[in-house]
Amino acid sequence: MIAFPPFFGAGSLCLTPGREQCRALHREEILLSQSASAGELCSIPALLARNVREYGNRPAYREKEFGIWQSWTWGEAADEIRAMALGFMALGLERGEHVAVIGRNRPAHYWAMVAVQMCGAVPVPLYQDAVAEEMAYVLDHCGARFVVCGDQEQVDKVIEVQDKIHHIEHVLYNDKRGMRKYDHTHLHWLHDIGAEGRAAHARFEPELDRRTAELTWDHTCVMLYTSGTTGKPKGVVLSNRNILETARASVEFDHLGQDEEVLAYLPMAWVGDFIFSMGQAMYAGFCVNCPESPETMMTDLREIGPTYFFAPPRIFETMLTNVMIRMEDAGDLKHALFKYFMDFAKTTGEEYGMPRYRTKRSRPTLRRRFRWFYRYAMGIGFALETLVENTVRGFFARLRHPLEARKHFRARGPLLNLYPRPLRDYFNYRTGDVLIYGPLKNTLGLSRIRVAYTAGEAIGPEIFEFYRSLGINLKQLYGQTEASVFITQQPDGEVRSDTVGVPSPGVEVKIGENGEVYYRSPGTFVKYYKNPESTADTKDPEGWVATGDAGFFEDVTGHLRIIDRAKDVGKMADGSLFAPKYVENKLKFYPDILEAVVFGAGRETCTAFINIDLTAVGNWAERNNIAYASYQELAAHPRVLETIGAHVAEVNRSVAEDDILSGCQIHRFLVLHKELDADDGEMTRTRKVRRNIIAEKYADLVAALYDGSESVYTETEVTYEDGRKGRIKATLQICDAAVENPKHKRQEAA
Repeated sequence: MIAFPPFFGAGSLCLTPGREQCRALHREEILLSQSASAGELCSIPALLARNVREYGNRPAYREKEFGIWQSWTWGEAADEIRAMALGFMALGLERGEHVAVIGRNRPAHYWAMVAVQMCGAVPVPLYQDAVAEEMAYVLDHCGARFVVCGDQEQVDKVIEVQDKIHHIEHVLYNDKRGMRKYDHTHLHWLHDIGAEGRAAHARFEPELDRRTAELTWDHTCVMLYTSGTTGKPKGVVLSNRNILETARASVEFDHLGQDEEVLAYLPMAWVGDFIFSMGQAMYAGFCVNCPESPETMMTDLREIGPTYFFAPPRIFETMLTNVMIRMEDAGDLKHALFKYFMDFAKTTGEEYGMPRYRTKRSRPTLRRRFRWFYRYAMGIGFALETLVENTVRGFFARLRHPLEARKHFRARGPLLNLYPRPLRDYFNYRTGDVLIYGPLKNTLGLSRIRVAYTAGEAIGPEIFEFYRSLGINLKQLYGQTEASVFITQQPDGEVRSDTVGVPSPGVEVKIGENGEVYYRSPGTFVKYYKNPESTADTKDPEGWVATGDAGFFEDVTGHLRIIDRAKDVGKMADGSLFAPKYVENKLKFYPDILEAVVFGAGRETCTAFINIDLTAVGNWAERNNIAYASYQELAAHPRVLETIGAHVAEVNRSVAEDDILSGCQIHRFLVLHKELDADDGEMTRTRKVRRNIIAEKYADLVAALYDGSESVYTETEVTYEDGRKGRIKATLQICDAAVENPKHKRQEAA
C-alpha cells in the first residue's frame, strides 16, 4: 500500500461551498435530471430524428476530399444513414450483434455506426493503425460477423486474419480504390449497400422502425476497447444512458450549441472521439468536420477554424515544437518580437487575452450597441487625454529630474477602470495580439476557439500556459473510457495547469485510503465484455469505479490533482516519493525531447530513457551543418547528447524546488537508438507508454544505467510498417546529469 502525505486528503469529497453546480449530485438527483424535455430521446437515432426536424437544413458533416470540402445537412445525413441501415438488414444483421468499424474519420463511418444502432446492433470501432494481429484479437473477442472497413489497407488486414477468425461473414468498404480485382463474394461497397437498402425499403422499413423505437436507455450504444497499457484490451460496454447523459451534462457545462464547429481527427476507437464527434454532436446539433487525411490535419484545422477543440497533450506539444522550429529559422527582428511579446504574455495573457464572456449571448439590441459604442468612445477619449497629459508631465519631469524621471513616471490610471492593470499593459498586449498572438493562432488554426480541452495524460505546465497566454481557452479534463470520458473538468475562471478541475456535473468522486481516485456517475460503464472478473475488480456493487490513478483534493478550491498512475507511484530506497510522470512531463516540454521514461522505484537514484524528436533535432542539425544518415546516428551525436544533458539539468533544478518530489532528479540517462513505437508493443495506440514492457524489453539498458557503465551494446527487434521484422544494433552512450540539492536542504544550510 502506498503511503501518501497528509495533504492528499484520503476519503474526502470535493464538496466546497459555493461550487454546487460543479459538484457531485446524488444518484436520485441524477435520475430526476432526466427531465421531460428530453422526451423519448434515449438513443442516438432518436437524437438524429430530432436534429432533422429542428436543424434539417443546417450542415451536420463536412469532409475534405481531393482538396474540396463537401457538406451534408442533417436531412441528407439521415437519408444516407437510413439507407445504410436498411442495407445492413438486407444482409441479415440481427439485434445485439457486434459490427466492427475500422478506418479514419469519415462521415460514412460515423453514419455506419448510427445505422448499426438503428438496427439494434452494437458498433465496435477499432484503431485503424493496429496491425493485423492486434485487430484479430478484438474481432475474435467481440464475435463480429460484419466488418466495415475504410479502404483497401483495412480490407487486407481483415482478409489476413479471416483464416483464424471464421465468424466474419461480410466485409464492407467505403473507398473502392484498388478493390476492383478482389473476390466480392463476401465483399460489399458501402455505396451499393445504401442503394440496396433504398431498393428494399418497403420490405425492411417496418422492421427497422420497430427496432429503432425499441431502443431504451439500457441498450448498448457502443463497445470500445481499452488501450491495453497493462495487458490485453478490454471491451468496455457503454449504454445509451452512459453516452447521452454524459453528452447532455458536458454540453450544458460549456454552453455548446448548434453553431459550434469541431474537427474529427482522433482515432474513432477512442472514447473521446465518440463523445465529441458523436454524442455531443448529436445532442447539441453542431457540425463535425473530417480532414482529408492525418497528414493534412493541420492544414484542414486552419481552413475550418473550429470553435470547440479537443486534443491530447501530444498534439499541443507537436504544435509548439513546430512553432519553435519556425522561430529558430526566422529573422532577428521576428525572433526578437516573438520573444518579447511571448514573455510579456506569460504574465498578462490570462487577464487580457481571455474573452470576458464564454456563454453565448443573444444578438445585441441597438440600445446595447449604442451603450457599448459610448463606453469605448469615452474610453478612447480618456486614453488620449491621459496620453497627452502624461507626455506633458513627462517632458517637464525629464527637465527637472532626468535620472529619476523614468523610475517615477507612471500612467495616471486604467482605461475607465475596465482593466485592473495599467493602461500601457493593455495596449502592449493588444499590440502583441496584432503582431504575434493573432497571426500565430491563425497559423495553428485556433483563432476561433471558444472552448478547448486536453486530456489523456498530464500536459506540461509550460505548454499549457503557452496556449493560455495566447488567449486560447484551453482547459483540462480528467476521464476514462469506463466513465464515458468525463470525471472532472475545469470551469471557466478556475483554470490551472496543476489540477484537472472539479467533478463534472452528475459525477461523484472520492479518494480511497491508499490515495486512489474513485468515481461513479451516469456515465459509468455497464461491464467489461466477457470479463466478469475484471468488471468486479474495477466496479464495486455500489457503482464506485477504481481509476488506478493516485490523487488528492485541494481543501480550499475543491480541485482534483492527479499525481500519477497508482501502480507507478512508489517509494525510492530512501523512502522519498517516486512519481515518474511528473518528471517525464517536464522533460517533454523541450521541443528536442519527444518521449521520456523514468525509472527509480525501489532504487537510490532516478534514471531515464529519452527519445529525441527527429523533426526538431533534425532541423537543428541542418542549421548547424551536422550531417546524419539515420535517427540512430543523430541520436548518438555528441552535440545532441550535450543538448539533452542541458535539458535534464534544467529539469533537475525545477524538480529540486519541490520538497516532496525532489528525490526524483535524474542522475543518469541515455538517448534511445529508436523511437518507442506501438507496433513494437512499447506504446499503446493512444501513445501511452507501456512502462513495464519497456523495462522488461530493455532490461540490459536499465541495468547499465545503474551499474556505472559508460556505454552499453544492445540489439533490438523492430517491426516495420509493412509488418516485416528486423533488428537494430547500437552502442549507446550513458550520460551523467547535474543534480541539485533539494530546496529544503539549501534552506537548512543557509
